Amino acid sequence: MNFRRVITNFIFLLISFILQTTVFRALDFGNIAPNLLMIFVASSAFIKGDKTGLLLGFFSGLLVDIFFGTYLGFFALIYMYIGFIVGKFHEVFFSQNIAIPIIFITFADFIFGFICYVLMFLFRNKYDIGYYMVNVIIPEMVYTALVAIFYYPVILHFNNRIDEIEERNAKKFV
Repeated sequence: MNFRRVITNFIFLLISFILQTTVFRALDFGNIAPNLLMIFVASSAFIKGDKTGLLLGFFSGLLVDIFFGTYLGFFALIYMYIGFIVGKFHEVFFSQNIAIPIIFITFADFIFGFICYVLMFLFRNKYDIGYYMVNVIIPEMVYTALVAIFYYPVILHFNNRIDEIEERNAKKFV
């Protein structure tokens, strides 16, 4: 991973976090906002692989933990695992096709919501999973999928541009 990719991922991480916590909080539907960090982590993991997904997931979750979490490392661990698992499909599927990554992003957001329910509510004897599914997990999953249709091609474009620049630099070197 070169310096240009690290800077680009850092900028995308900050932009995603800022948009998720400011702009999309103002555009929420029923207190549900899309999870842009999940889109970014799952997209980057799907495009570049499991190590990238693991690192970006950790730092995305750490950012959420620092600003909104009650325990440091809770969201970092969840985002990290999801980024790693989605990154395992990097070599199996073709990242240029938009339908498959959107399905993975939607599934990743569902898993994120379900894990948060289990660890934050179920262990405190709040058993109303139907209410949480209908009012939180599924609406957030749909809203995230709709935003991902427009956000994934942007992430893919920037990753492809960096790949082209890296290939040109490698050809110059040899």
